[in-house]
Order: sequence, then C-alpha cells, then structure tokens
Amino acid sequence: MTAPTDAPPPHIAILMLVNGAYVAGTVSALAELGIPDRLTSGPKTAAELAKEIGANPEFLYRLMRATACAGVLAEDPDGKFSQTPMSAALCKDGHPSVRGLARMTGREWHGLGWSRLSHSVRTGKRALDETHGPLFQYFAQNPEEAEIFDEAMTSLSSIDGPAVADAYSFDGIHSLVDIAGGRGLLLATILERNPHMRGTLYEMPHVCEGAKTGPLQGMMDRCTMASGDMFSSVPSGADAYIMKHIIHDWPDADCIQLLQACRKGINPGGKLLVVDCVIPPGNDFSPVKFYDLQMMVFPGGKERTEPQFRELLAAGGWKLTRIIPTAALDSIVEAVPA
Repeated sequence: MTAPTDAPPPHIAILMLVNGAYVAGTVSALAELGIPDRLTSGPKTAAELAKEIGANPEFLYRLMRATACAGVLAEDPDGKFSQTPMSAALCKDGHPSVRGLARMTGREWHGLGWSRLSHSVRTGKRALDETHGPLFQYFAQNPEEAEIFDEAMTSLSSIDGPAVADAYSFDGIHSLVDIAGGRGLLLATILERNPHMRGTLYEMPHVCEGAKTGPLQGMMDRCTMASGDMFSSVPSGADAYIMKHIIHDWPDADCIQLLQACRKGINPGGKLLVVDCVIPPGNDFSPVKFYDLQMMVFPGGKERTEPQFRELLAAGGWKLTRIIPTAALDSIVEAVPA
C-alpha cells in the first residue's frame, strides 16, 4: 500500500511524533506554574503574570507563546494572553480538570521512568525501581509527589466516574465496595445516582481519612470506610465489587490473588466490575497501547485484551459476562462467580 500523496515524508512524520514530548512538557509547566488559574479573572500579559508568580518575564512569555500555538492559550493583539477551553481544563476547579495529570506528566520521576523504557523492555523489570524504588513505596516516602499523583487520579475520575455511571445500570445492587477507590470520587458519583445503594471505600487508612472531607463528605450516612490488604481479603458481603484502574497496575499473579479475595467475599448472585481500558485488536492507533507502556514502566502491570481479561478472571474464580464501553476510554468488564 502506498502512502497518501499528502502525507509528510517518513522522517518528518517521525519528527512530529518525537516532538510531541516538547508539547507535553510545555503544557505540564503551564499547569505547574498555575497560569491558567490566574487568567480566570481576564487576560494578562506575561510580564504581569511573571510579577505575580516570581518568574522571568521573557521566559514565561516564550512558554505561553508555545502553548498558545497549540491552542492551550490565546494571545491577543495587545500582547495579553487569555483563556481557551483547553486552558480552562487545566484550572484547579475546571469541570472536568486535568490539571493534576498535566502536573504529574512533568515530574522528575515520571520523565525518568519513560527515559528508561528500553531498560524495561530489555530486562522485563519496572524502569523506576533502580532509581526510585517501587512506585507506591516511593509515594509513601514522598508525600508531595503522592499528592500530585492523587490529584492526577482524581482528574481521571472526574472524567471516568460519570462515564461509568452513565454506561452501567446498578439496579439490583444494594451494596457496592470500591476497592482502592482513592478519594472516593467514583463511589460518590455512583451513590449520588443510586439512592438505594450503600457503599464502602476500601483504601489505605490515610486515604480514607482524606476521603471523609472529599467527594463522599455528604454521603457518610450511606458510606463506610475500610482498610486492609486487598491481596488477602476485602470487605465481605457485597453485592458488587468495583475496581477502577487497579487491575492494570499489577502483574497477573497479584491480580489473581485480588480476584480470589473478591470471589470469597461476594454475595450470591453478585458481580465484579473492572473498569479499565481494553486493548483493541489490530494495529490501528489507540492511546490504550501507550497506556500499556505506562503500566510497564511504573507499577509493572499492563493493559489487557479481551482474551487476556477472560483468562485472568477465570484464574481468579470469575466468568466474564460482557464488556461495556463508556464515553471515556475505559470499559466496564463485568464478571460473575464461576
């Protein structure tokens, strides 16, 4: 098959792909400096903003000019910069906000991990272990980085949560356990739409404490907090367990332990809901195939195909019943006890 006549030469196409790292870096820096939030009150010059945040005016202008050419800001004829819909999504209170994810992309540990992708491919090991140690252990020792990571995951939940609640009917499910549900945004979204339901957030103790003043704050009469080792046990007596972006963090052996723990705790007729990306067949472009490499580099897990999910669930005592797409990139992988 010959390339379309309007396609760029191969070397230019590669340069366009590689230069994507520069665009990501500028967007991350813009979010880290908090520039989008400072433009909510109206347009400002780079010099005005530099004075507010204590930055170099020329360098800040050059950063903002670059992001403007990507549509993230707009530069007015008078030299002032203003918000665009894209920069509004980088504000702390954006609806939804992806500020946390943009900030995380620019962190030192994140860049270092991706720079060692070839090391992971050669060795079959997580890229970050030799320099920072296991990712979640690193977060435990570096609370500032953990907070940015939590904000990034909440950014995703602000998109994924409504998509999951829209795509799946929770009728007949009266008790739902959200395993490793972070600050509880997904659980809060589901509980808000299903007033008949009670929920349990199963997380680490310090995360549970923070969740009480987060999205679940107004729902504590229908929600309980629980902590423990999810690989050995989970709160029992649930009509359903839901896990969003958890299974993809771990290799198969760990996932099987978690799935077996859920199998022991489920009520008769209960369901398991795994919210993750499902890798499509073929070689068409899919962001999920790059998310898979993110899992390889950092936690050591993987995104999975439908056959891989089916096999994994069977090993954990479950039978895959259906895969439900959502408006986000994630799907809901539904399973029942085998």
